[in-house]
Amino acid sequence: MLPYEDLIKPDKNSTKAVYIQIATKFIELIQKGKIRSGAKLPGSRQLALKLGINRNTMNAAYDELIAQGYALSLQRKGVFVVENLPEIKGEALDESLQSKSYHGIAPFAWNEQLQTIPLVSLQEYQLVIDDGFPDVRLAPIDSLMREYRSLSRRSPNRKFLKYGPPGGSHRLKMALFKHLADTRGINIAPENMLITRGCQMGFYIAAKLLIMPGDYMVVGTSNYFAVDATFRHFGARLLRVPVDENGMDIDKLEALCKKKKIKGVYVIPHHHHPTMVTLSTDRRMKLLQLAAAYNFAIIEDDYDFDFHYDTNPILPLASIDPYGHVLYVGSITKTVAPGLRMGFLIGPEKFIDKAARFRLLIDRQGDTLMEEAMASLYELGEIDGHLRRSLKIYRERRNVFCHLLEEKLNDAVTFEIPRGGLGIWTVFDKSIDLTQLFKRSLKMGLMINDPSIYNNEVFNENGVRLGFASVNETEINRALGILESAL
Repeated sequence: MLPYEDLIKPDKNSTKAVYIQIATKFIELIQKGKIRSGAKLPGSRQLALKLGINRNTMNAAYDELIAQGYALSLQRKGVFVVENLPEIKGEALDESLQSKSYHGIAPFAWNEQLQTIPLVSLQEYQLVIDDGFPDVRLAPIDSLMREYRSLSRRSPNRKFLKYGPPGGSHRLKMALFKHLADTRGINIAPENMLITRGCQMGFYIAAKLLIMPGDYMVVGTSNYFAVDATFRHFGARLLRVPVDENGMDIDKLEALCKKKKIKGVYVIPHHHHPTMVTLSTDRRMKLLQLAAAYNFAIIEDDYDFDFHYDTNPILPLASIDPYGHVLYVGSITKTVAPGLRMGFLIGPEKFIDKAARFRLLIDRQGDTLMEEAMASLYELGEIDGHLRRSLKIYRERRNVFCHLLEEKLNDAVTFEIPRGGLGIWTVFDKSIDLTQLFKRSLKMGLMINDPSIYNNEVFNENGVRLGFASVNETEINRALGILESAL
């Protein structure tokens, strides 16, 4: 047997999970030919002892190796390197040849100045305080996979593996219509909805159809950075309106409307990003009146309406819009799990028809079979049950997080206890360099978003959104303990 204890040396102090380190090293050994195709790998118990790790961690490494397509598990026989890998002898590629592959600068002209948003993957970190995402451990994945398998086994459903309507599963639309009518008072027809791969696709498509280069789009002084980047991508000029404890200042918006031709207004009525404030009822009504008077569109981002803890939520703009100016963007992703890319865009029938046709240029369609399975969960009441259970757990986590945040970081931060949503807008003392603070936290095992993503040309509050929903009480204690130590 190879001396695996010398070849694989996981760093338990690294921010990268140990099982990922081990799986990555196995892949490297296989690619270099040190482990041949078809070779049987050591038993997990035996190798765990050699590497000084928990057997569950070793099993997780093998599961990752299998998921990456480098190994397979044979019942009662063990784990084997797959047979169909190309034979690689020792160091397969000459270094001079490697330098000519896809590394460094592209040899052709391309748009290097294209504005993008930061690339962040949370999968490789063991302890994360995110921007405010649901806990994937609570997601009804077993039920979803049960429905997916059940659907896939029926011959008539093989049609869902063919190209279908770019607007999305009709069955999922019908399930969402009922859910939106029951929870938000939004009553629409199937022709008014496009199923998307999360909110971001909805914003992108809506912006493409709305914006011509030079058009004015109104956003908040603080605003969701990905939407700012999307609007600018299509050539919009951003006009920023102040956001206070009652949401966007609609009186200031009215003053802008008298001076500029506004094409659209982007607003987050519930749990504004990043500050978590809610747009008041009177401002909502005035915003709708202004849209009718000045003929602009409203892009309503209602990404986590389902999570309110202390009071009943105010109904969305889309539910009280008598004029048809609201483009309503929502997310199943934020309800269940970020990796399940499903959302929706609601608007006038002709707009949605054109949106579906444009979607063909960027993504032929979604995963129709998965959309059908998700529709089943709505029809069976499992999504409603999941939301009720999650709401109770997230309320408890919010309370624990806020208590410990005040206890451990009281002198360094200010925050308001959110009435809903999955995160807390936390402003740190101006004397604290958040970038350096979070770098120190990362070295100690805690990953937090780069605080610079919340800033723009007019907004810089030395703050960060701290998501409480995706961490349990033990993890909250550990995470805020690390942050306290880093301070």
